Order: sequence, then C-alpha cells, then structure tokens
Amino acid sequence: MKKTMCAALLPVPLALMLAACGGGTEAGNATAAKEEEHGEEGHEDEGKIVLNDEQIRSAAIQIGRPTIGGSGTLELPATIESDPQAMQVVSAAIGGRIVSLTRNLGETVGRGQTLAVIESREAALMKGEVEASRARLALANSNLSREQRLFAQRVSPQQDLIAARTAATEARIAYNQATGQLAATGGGGGGLNRIGIVAPASGQVISRSVALGQTVDANAELYRVANLSTVSLSLQLQPADAGRVKPGNSVTVTAAGRQANARVRFVSPVLDAQTRLVPVIAILDNRDGQWRAGEPVTAAVQLSDEGGDKAIAVPSTAVQTVEGKPMVFVRTPGGFQGVPVILGQTSGAMVIIKSGLKGSETIATTNSFTLKAELGKGEATHEDH
Repeated sequence: MKKTMCAALLPVPLALMLAACGGGTEAGNATAAKEEEHGEEGHEDEGKIVLNDEQIRSAAIQIGRPTIGGSGTLELPATIESDPQAMQVVSAAIGGRIVSLTRNLGETVGRGQTLAVIESREAALMKGEVEASRARLALANSNLSREQRLFAQRVSPQQDLIAARTAATEARIAYNQATGQLAATGGGGGGLNRIGIVAPASGQVISRSVALGQTVDANAELYRVANLSTVSLSLQLQPADAGRVKPGNSVTVTAAGRQANARVRFVSPVLDAQTRLVPVIAILDNRDGQWRAGEPVTAAVQLSDEGGDKAIAVPSTAVQTVEGKPMVFVRTPGGFQGVPVILGQTSGAMVIIKSGLKGSETIATTNSFTLKAELGKGEATHEDH
C-alpha cells in the first residue's frame, strides 16, 4: 500500500516542476521578444530628437536650406584700387619750374587738357629750334621753286635742281623732328620758354605730387589720372586657395552697408616676392562712384572646385561632431533627425557636403549645438535603461 501511494504521489511534483519549467520558458521568450522589440525601436530612433515648434523657438534654433550651386566661397580682406588699365601717370617731359597747376585732387579732366605749365630754358631752346627749322624749310622750298623755274627755262643745270630738292627734303625732315620733340613734351604753354603738360586720357585726378613754384626734373611724376568708372580689387591668396580661383569667378564685395559683385580678371602665376602669396585682381563696376581707391573691404571669392554647379554647401554652424563623426540635423515633423555627412572643403562660413544630403532638406543652421546636447541626453537615458 505504501508503494502504491508513493507511485501515485510521484507524478504530482514532477508535473508541477515541468509546468513550472514550461511557464518559465514562455515568460523568458516573452521578455526576450519585448527586449528585441524595444531594441528595434531604439535603433529606429537613433539620432532622432523630439521637439515641438515652441521648444525650437525657445532654443533659438534657426532653420534653412543648403545652398546648391557653385562650390562655396573664400572670404578674405581686400583693398579697392584704381584699375591699372584705366590709370595714367602724368610726368614732366622736361626739367624746369612749375608755374601753373590747373587741377586739384578729385577734379575731372578731359584728354588733351593742360594740367601743368613748366617754365624752362630747354623749352625755349626746343621752341626756338621749331621756329628756326620752319624758316629753313620755307627758304629751302623757295629755292626749290626757283630752281625748278630756271631748269624749265634751260637756264639752270639739272645738278642745281637736284641740290635744291635735296636741301628742301633735309629741311622738311629737320622741321618734322623739331615739332615732334616739342609735341612729345606736350607743347603749348603760352610762352617761348614754357611747356604745357596735357592729360593723356580723361578721368579724375587721384594724385598730385608737386606744388606751384617747385622745380622738377625730367620724367618727375606730376599727377595720376584715373578713370574710376571701373576699379580693381586687390587680393592676396594662399597658394593652395589660388588653385581654386580662376579668371571669371565672381567676387562679392562688402563694406559699410554696401555690396556689389566683381569678376576675377587675373590670377598671378607667380608668388609675391615679399608676402609669398598669390596676387589676384578683380574688376568692379563703379559708375555710381560708391567705391574709393584705397578702401578696405571684405571679398567673398567664388571657388571653382568641389562639384561645380551641383555642390551642396551648408553653414559651418550647421555641422556638429557626434562620436567623432560630422552630423547635420534635418528638420522632421516631430523635431530633428541627425544625419551623418561627409565634409568637403571649408570656404569661409560655408562647408561643402560631399554626401549625406540631397540639398532639398530643411536643416538647423544656427544653435545646432543644442540639438547635439539633446541627442547626448537621449543616448545617456537609453544606456541607463
């Protein structure tokens, strides 16, 4: 009887144990399934930041779109200068004393108008030679006419006619030479010992190097006259940057509430001996006269590489480094989504995005570091759980 009772009792605890084991397996499977589901949701939410419009405004996060086209800009200081091709240096053709100056700084002058008068003994000699050569030419022509009449009347031999013709030719050459020398000095001046210095081109007086009564040597600079309807922009680029700037590239010029566009005309093939930088010249339209030679400005030079017209650029403030990788925060209906990107070259305040963005997204452009901090909080909370 005892054996029968034991046999009857043995299956009961075994069944209970098996039931317990079976229930534990189902519970473990349910727990694992929940953890797996939670893990998948956490993976989907990686980089996601939930913020409403009010929170975005409170955090002063500004949004905008990437820039598409061009290849970014290089921002650097520059100086406005007169266009070298539109500037003329007016020099003293002969040495002497300045007895008249007809233009001051800033005044306009037309081509051929007298700017200064120099009194000089050399001027008297030159004008005297012109008058003497003119008289000799008149005499030689008169003798030639007489010999031609005499030869026609068979009174004078042909040899005398040839001599008269040669003398007239030599007198004409001497006269032309004397007048040419006088014209090279400017001529005029109103007196036998005075020479007028004229403007070689129309423009505005931007420099005057002499004073009334001053004695100057030949070739001394008197004035600089420039046509300021166009001005040049003088830039100095690092050799690495100069390779990304080509003639024709646009330059945005900014100074004191003014802005205009210029075009690169010249990129030097050699470095400046003093600065070891590459000189670059851009031309700026100045018909309205708002730019002045010598004025410091800021120039944003368009670059020619990094994808050309299809390049995508964002403000450098839009890029944050998360776990050692660059990231841009793209606006979503519920907040922002961190998107890893690959960066190209930095150009001033912009950075080229090689991959990661299509260019049509709306992104956080300012105060994106607050999104980085918020993302860090979310990851820390996930790790605690």
